[in-house]
Amino acid sequence: MKTRILTFANQKGGVAKTTSAVNVAYGLAVRGYNVLIIDADPQANATFATVGAVEPEHTIYDLLINDVPLAAVTMPTRHERLHIIPSSIDLAGAEIELLSETGGQTLLKTKLRKAAYDYIVIDSPPSLGLLCVNCLAAATEVIIPVAVGVFALKGLAQLEATIEKVQDRLDRPDLKIGGVFVTMADNTNVAKDVGDALKQRYGDITFNTMIPRSIRAEEAHSRTLSVFEHAPDSTAANAYNQLIEEIINRGH
Repeated sequence: MKTRILTFANQKGGVAKTTSAVNVAYGLAVRGYNVLIIDADPQANATFATVGAVEPEHTIYDLLINDVPLAAVTMPTRHERLHIIPSSIDLAGAEIELLSETGGQTLLKTKLRKAAYDYIVIDSPPSLGLLCVNCLAAATEVIIPVAVGVFALKGLAQLEATIEKVQDRLDRPDLKIGGVFVTMADNTNVAKDVGDALKQRYGDITFNTMIPRSIRAEEAHSRTLSVFEHAPDSTAANAYNQLIEEIINRGH
């Protein structure tokens, strides 16, 4: 199968973007797919959630700025089918350095040309800077998590505009929004309103699955486990399983 590259993006923080990227990557690996998760956020939360408080020898910063080969920056995880390119705070300085790099806006795409995985899951930074542009330009699909709240949809137009610029100016006409889904859902009218607003705005692109607000998912993250390992019977694990099935089915 052709590699599907899923960039999880939303410049608004606190939308369970990293939690979703990590759990989707792990869930795909459990299903037998070979998966690479790329932590492109200087906060390195996906790295911590996947491999714990390690000091990686090389990170995505080395891949992009120091020209270290892909194989050398890729680490194994607890699951044999899941690998990670970790991040570190060094990445915060990459924005400026990428400006002076030839092809700096599409460098990640270039570096991933020889990556042999079924799925690559990219956790992009919560901003629309050059790092995020790299994550979008490398993707085949953008997956957008939207947290329940009164200002849930605020900023989505900006993200859409950035995606359109990547399609147009970086010659990525095939890049698409692969799905939008609600996170931190609860039994309130606000959650229903956000779900309805997404359906109205994105139509069939909206995933049916809503990820519930869950202490289990937060606990899993802090214990460097996926929700499937920490609480396999939880509502969050069930919801992420449904989301993963929707993602897989859209690739057929």
